[in-house]
Amino acid sequence: MPDLAFEIRSAAAVPFAATPLVSFALEVVNRDSPLRVHSGIVRCQIQLEATRRRYDAAEQERLLDLFGEPERWSTTLKPMLWTHTTFALPQFVDRAAIEVTVPCSYDFNIAATKYFDGLLAGEIPLNFLFSGTVFYEAETDQALQVAPISWDTEARFRLPVAAWRDLMEHYYPNSVWLRLHRDTFDRLAEYKRRHAIVTWEEVFDCALSHAESEAVRVRS
Repeated sequence: MPDLAFEIRSAAAVPFAATPLVSFALEVVNRDSPLRVHSGIVRCQIQLEATRRRYDAAEQERLLDLFGEPERWSTTLKPMLWTHTTFALPQFVDRAAIEVTVPCSYDFNIAATKYFDGLLAGEIPLNFLFSGTVFYEAETDQALQVAPISWDTEARFRLPVAAWRDLMEHYYPNSVWLRLHRDTFDRLAEYKRRHAIVTWEEVFDCALSHAESEAVRVRS
């Protein structure tokens, strides 16, 4: 049966999609090349290998919400799930080039988004874990055969932090996306109407200023 190997060659933002997407250039190599791959369905789990990079003091501060104090990172810093995706294999013999598109959420209630935003420079270590089914032609009578993709098939890739930041800046220029519970939004909307505040930025600025003033008063 085919012996498939996967390698991520590069990554690029998809500039004109409805939502932010990163396209990964994937090369699939059939190491048992006499067998023709007819098609296949591949499931892919993408993990953030948080332990495979260093973090400066500023990044450690930004990641407190995820991993706690740096003194605890020996136990709290672990690989994290980013997302799942599925794609089809084309017909090929030796190798095939495939574009795998992955949606990128900007929801700060999601741990992966917090992790991406917490990094200021360098690269994001990713691990792609593949599984699925491949259909291939038998060598003897060319009958269609079915085989699973080996459970230990994976590929690592280091995505530049700048690429993720440029993608989000392209889709959300000079802004971020927050999801609130309905009751919290209703309270903010009532505060906005009651004080005749024009923009949502002013609502948060007023609330933060009030909270900071209260903190100073309590400390004094």
